[in-house]
Amino acid sequence: MSTFDLIVIGGGSGGLAAAQRAAEYGAKVALIESHRLGGTCVNVGCVPKKVMWYAADLAEGLRDAAGYGFAPGAQGHDWRLLKDRRDAYIERLNGIYADNLARRGVTLIRARAAFADHRTVAVDSSRLSAPHIIIATGGHAVVPPIPGAGHGITSDGFFELQARPQRVAVIGSGYIAVELAGIFAALGSSVALVLRTGSVLKQFDAMLGESMQKILADEGVALHTHAVPAALEGGPRELTLLARDGRRLGPFDCVLWAVGRASAVAGLNLPLAGVECDAEGFIRTDKYQVTSTAGIYAIGDVTGRAQLTPVAIAAGRRLSDRLFGAQADRHLDYHNIPTVIFGHPPIGTVGLSELAARENYGDQNVTVFKSSFVPMYHALTDHKPRCDMKLVTVGPEKRVVGVHVIGAGADEMMQGFAVAVRMGATKADFDDTVAIHPTSAEELVTMR
Repeated sequence: MSTFDLIVIGGGSGGLAAAQRAAEYGAKVALIESHRLGGTCVNVGCVPKKVMWYAADLAEGLRDAAGYGFAPGAQGHDWRLLKDRRDAYIERLNGIYADNLARRGVTLIRARAAFADHRTVAVDSSRLSAPHIIIATGGHAVVPPIPGAGHGITSDGFFELQARPQRVAVIGSGYIAVELAGIFAALGSSVALVLRTGSVLKQFDAMLGESMQKILADEGVALHTHAVPAALEGGPRELTLLARDGRRLGPFDCVLWAVGRASAVAGLNLPLAGVECDAEGFIRTDKYQVTSTAGIYAIGDVTGRAQLTPVAIAAGRRLSDRLFGAQADRHLDYHNIPTVIFGHPPIGTVGLSELAARENYGDQNVTVFKSSFVPMYHALTDHKPRCDMKLVTVGPEKRVVGVHVIGAGADEMMQGFAVAVRMGATKADFDDTVAIHPTSAEELVTMR
């Protein structure tokens, strides 16, 4: 049996971060991963998604260029060329991660892992043991249990497409659905967005969902609300979605399920280690990432909390700081986590929604500031999407507890404002900050 100070199961963003930080402290670390290093984010998530978002952004720029005096430029788009270049980039990243592990002395084991007991992990015919074991196996896309669902694809399948489908249905209302619908539409597909309820992005501030829904409609995306999927009929390039209310939507060349994600714990033999999951199948942890078994920890999407790459990285690093860096109370604070939805346009958000603030502090203690305008970029374009902003403040001092922006540049401006929210900035602090002109971001410090 091989012994280590730390065993990490899963080579995604969180597992890599935890393993490397622990090794930097001198711990003897083994990382077990059966697939490509980098996990969902690097291989079938945020990194290749952002590449596709850039392509869609360029397509929109070409559309707007005429307003600035340019003659029509690029005609058409080579999806396969983009895919090949994107895949080559991801493959380079996979290699960089392997090199980083080797440079830090982390033992990389390419295999599937399963618990033999609370201190032992079985890998093929071998056994590994350690006083500390981290589960960082991430999650996977859900396919609904309805007839014919296998004819559709998930976000994983999106990155396998060899060509752009002309007629696409995206099923879902969350950020993945909004992002992929926007990419398809900008690159020329006819897109239907199918919602179980009446709105998108329900887990965010209501302004963001309302604005995005209007923008999607203005961009030509067909919105089918209150359409609960019952079956998917047909075959390749001729799919029809049947809703419970009898509606038949289609035909479509591609149907993409974006209806949620589940934890990737199958085959880990968690009961042998005494590790408990919640009702939805995510591993339970306390604020120190400790599971129901001392010495076994879980980080990232497998816990179901704030399923974002930077969150997994931060949780992994802080955990290794605590275990091997003599920082006894080091842990991740899951409040005020900023996030961006790479729609078209992007959304940036941090802190409490208006509804959450009113529920937590009472209506009388909440003051909201809003701004809505057409960004200067669109002064000369025929296409004129609006930028909507909201500041949510609480108390007589008007402490800013929520910042929500939908519009061009929201992705880049939110990082700095997240620092301000985390530090407890007030509306007066925002007001006393000199604006950068002309920008969209200045609206956040001039709002009245």
